[in-house]
Amino acid sequence: MRSKRLRKIALNGTGILVFLFAVFPVFWMASTAFKPNTEIFSTTPKPLPSHPTLAHFDLVLNGGIAEVSFWTYFRNSALMALATVVVSGLLALMGATAVARFRFRFRTTFLIMLLIVQMVPLEALVIPLFLDLKRLDLLNSLPGLTLVYIGFAVPFAIWMLRGFVAAVPKELEEAAAIDGAGPIRTFFTVLLPLVAPGLVATSIFSFITAWNEFIFAFTFLDDQQKSTLPMMLQFFFGRSGNAWGPIMAASTLLTIPVIAFFLLVQRRMVSGLTAGAVKG
Repeated sequence: MRSKRLRKIALNGTGILVFLFAVFPVFWMASTAFKPNTEIFSTTPKPLPSHPTLAHFDLVLNGGIAEVSFWTYFRNSALMALATVVVSGLLALMGATAVARFRFRFRTTFLIMLLIVQMVPLEALVIPLFLDLKRLDLLNSLPGLTLVYIGFAVPFAIWMLRGFVAAVPKELEEAAAIDGAGPIRTFFTVLLPLVAPGLVATSIFSFITAWNEFIFAFTFLDDQQKSTLPMMLQFFFGRSGNAWGPIMAASTLLTIPVIAFFLLVQRRMVSGLTAGAVKG
């Protein structure tokens, strides 16, 4: 009993240390966003601001960054992120269902290719994708960049959803077919609700991928009216110095939608929804 208690204390202590190590940068970012410049550049930095200020947030939200407002960047990022989540989730669910439920030629090859795609560094795809979008006349367009994000999200989502679809008992689909449900109705009324935890997990990955991505957006977009929130941060970096207050304020605002999206969908992230669905 004593060894088990010590082991539990050690594991809990390790978990707390890992949590603090991961959260500290976020805490320092949010804290710096409320500090005046005198405290930000002080030689003795403090974890909390002595004289909190909203000046940095006011500059980001109402300062007229470049020639475009913050809300234009926000709208562009939100539209692309939501489109990526919806389209990639639908395509991935259909692909995962096909891989998990059917046996077809080159099925194993297809799964291996999904893994290989994930191994390729994204930076190596900048030039090929640039040429593809130019050929399709989709450069400097939000739909073109959204297609790129969907392409990044779908392989990972298929691989993850494959396990969730395979875990759904076939007896449920057979019972629905006996009751007169067709394939489409069975798909949406039986399979879709049971793989909801997997869809939530993949949607979080897709949302973060589209929301935080910078390299491809910076390369493919040259119109500020079509720029995204990560691109907005570059305007606070200059040759004479960096405006760390606005940078931290903008980064904090950039983080809030991701947290809100996670809190919105985290209720569905519960495993074992199919447990007990079929009597033994």
